[in-house]
Amino acid sequence: MLEISLGADPLQLADVVAVARGGARVRLAPEAADAITVSRRFIDALAATDDGVYGVSTGFGALATRRIPASERTRLQRSLIRSHAAGNGPSVEPEVVRALMLLRLKTLASGHSGVRLETAQAYAALLNSPLVPVVHEYGSLGCSGDLAPLAHCALVLLGEGEVWDGGTVRPAAEALADQGLAPIELAEKEGLALINGTDGMLGMLVLALADLANLLDVADLAAAMSIEGQLGTDRVFSAELMALRPQVGQGTSAGNLRRFLAGSPIVASHRHGDGVVQDAYSLRCTPQVHGSARDAVDYAAVIAELELASAIDNPSVLDDGRVESHGNFHGAPVAHVLDFLAIGVADVAGISERRTDRFLDVNRNRGLPPFLADDPGIDSGLMIAQYTQAGIVSTLKRLAVPASVDSIPSSALQEDHVSMGWSAARKLRTAVDGLARVLAIEVLTAARAIDLRAPLRPGPATGAAIALLRDSVPGPGGDRFLAPEIEATYDLVTSGALVAAAKEKA
Repeated sequence: MLEISLGADPLQLADVVAVARGGARVRLAPEAADAITVSRRFIDALAATDDGVYGVSTGFGALATRRIPASERTRLQRSLIRSHAAGNGPSVEPEVVRALMLLRLKTLASGHSGVRLETAQAYAALLNSPLVPVVHEYGSLGCSGDLAPLAHCALVLLGEGEVWDGGTVRPAAEALADQGLAPIELAEKEGLALINGTDGMLGMLVLALADLANLLDVADLAAAMSIEGQLGTDRVFSAELMALRPQVGQGTSAGNLRRFLAGSPIVASHRHGDGVVQDAYSLRCTPQVHGSARDAVDYAAVIAELELASAIDNPSVLDDGRVESHGNFHGAPVAHVLDFLAIGVADVAGISERRTDRFLDVNRNRGLPPFLADDPGIDSGLMIAQYTQAGIVSTLKRLAVPASVDSIPSSALQEDHVSMGWSAARKLRTAVDGLARVLAIEVLTAARAIDLRAPLRPGPATGAAIALLRDSVPGPGGDRFLAPEIEATYDLVTSGALVAAAKEKA
C-alpha cells in the first residue's frame, strides 16, 4: 500500500487524494521527528517560566487574559478539546475527515506547532487505523480554522467521542482499545495545535479539484455529443479562432471538442449547404464557458498548493524559539477560491442544461421527435429528465452565492471577522455532485439523439462513449423506468470511465 512521508517537502494534491480516498498510509519522516522534538523543547522552556504565553499558560480566545498554573494545564487542554467538539448535524464523509487529519498532521510535522513527538505519532497511528472520527456538518466558521471538526478528531485521541468503524459508529474508547491504540493526555499548547487550522476546508478543496479535473473533461465530451446530435458545426472551435482570444482554459476546452468531434460522419454530413448560419450560444460558446471554469480550477490549484506548503497554527513556534501569535489560521484564501469554483460549476451546469433542452424541443432539434420519445403522446421520452436537470441547476445557482462574504462575529468579538470557509467547502461538494448529475443527463440525452440520427454514425470518440454507455443503458425505445439509467450514467461520469473511453479513440 502507498505510504506518504511527512517531512520537509510540501504535500502534493495527489497525496491528499491518496490518503483520503485510497487509504494510503502516512509516516513521520526522520527530519519531521527532529523538527517536532526541537520545537517541543522551546514550549517546555516557556512552560517553565512565569510568563503568560498564549496557548501554553493562558486561556484561549477571549479568555486569554487568565494565567493558568502548571497544575491545571492538562485540564485546560482537555477542556479546550471537549468544549470545542461542539459540532452538530449529519456526519461528514470519511474521506473529508481523513483529508483534514492528514493536513493537520502535516502541520504538526513541520515543527512549528510545539507538540510532543508522541502526540504526532498517536495522530498518525489513528489516521493509519481503520477508525475515522465522527465529524459533523455544522460547527466551523473558518475563524481560527476549522475548530469544531478538528476538535472532534482530537477528542478521539483522548479516548472520547465517536468513530466510524467500517459502517458502524462506536464509542472511541472501545474502538481504540480494539485497535491497540491508547488514549493520550495533552500537554501545554497541544490542544490548540490539534485544532487551529484550515484543514477541513483545504481538504475539501483538494478533493473538489480532483473531481473537477474529470468533470470538466466530461463536460467537453457531453458538449461534443450534443453538438453532434444537434447537427452543430465544429468550425467555431478551430485553433485559429481560439488564438484570437488566447485564454488558456478556452483553448484547452476547444481542443477537446475538436478531438472528440474528429472524424464524425454526422458532422461531415451537414458541413456544407445546410442553411444554418450560426449555432445557438449553448453550442457555439461552449469553450468560452467551460474554459473559464478551467481557469478558475487552475487558480484554485495554485492556492491549494501554497496551502499544502504551509504550516497553519496559532501561535506558531519559530525557528529561533519564539512563540508568536498571528492570523495565518484565517481561511479567507481558501474560502474565496471555494466560492469562485462554485460559480464556475453552476455556469457549466447551466449551459449543459440548455444544450439538453434543445434536444427535446421539436422546433429546435432539427428533425428529432418531440422529447426524443418513441411514440410521442403515449411516451414522454426524456421530458422529465430535463426537469431533474433544471432542478439541480437551480440549486447550483443558489449554492453559487458566496459564503465567504457572510462573516458572523464570535467569541465575544475577539473573532470578529470569520471566513466561513467550511461552509463554502460544504456547498461546493454539493455543487460538484450536482454538476456530475447534470452532465450525466446531457450524456444520456445526447446519446439517444445520436442513435436516432442513424444511419449516420457518430465519430470514433463519441461513438466509444456511447458504446460504453450502452453496456448498462439501452438505446432509444418506449418509456421505461428512467431513474436507474440516469444513475448508471452518473456512475460512468464520476468514475472517469466515460471520458477514458472517448479519449482512447480521440
